Amino acid sequence: MEFYTVVLRQSSGYWVALCLENGLVGQGNTQEESISKLKEAIESFQNVYETEGTVYKAPISIEELHEFLTVEGEDISSDFAIV
Repeated sequence: MEFYTVVLRQSSGYWVALCLENGLVGQGNTQEESISKLKEAIESFQNVYETEGTVYKAPISIEELHEFLTVEGEDISSDFAIV
């Protein structure tokens, strides 16, 4: 079983889950739903990654994480959860 680091934030009434190891996201009305959608995305990606030799896979950069934690120019780093 693989483990992933997930950062959650709320945006426009939805929860968004970001996987730090691969940059995939899931979105839902609740934290649980966004994580569930992210799990589905990771499973789909893994299937494609294992069968296609040209798919790029890399962890997100600090700059990308900062962008994820910034909403409309406002830093929300105190309003997020890491699971």
